Amino acid sequence: MEQTPACFCPLCGGDNQCARATTADVAAPCWCFNATVSKHALARVPAEKANKVCLCPRCAAGNGDLGKPADVPFTG
Repeated sequence: MEQTPACFCPLCGGDNQCARATTADVAAPCWCFNATVSKHALARVPAEKANKVCLCPRCAAGNGDLGKPADVPFTG
């Protein structure tokens, strides 16, 4: 199985803009801390990547998810 680096979105393969994946600082604040994440997008994340790899802002908002609204607060 192909491994997805931590800086790529597991849904679209784009840059997920994760501050923690791109710096050595594990306490770095990230855009996702205050984001609302689409439950439909979360449901599409492969099980082996869930809670291990961040979505990109576009996929997290549900914009790649057939226009369904973002509706689940992400709590980091």
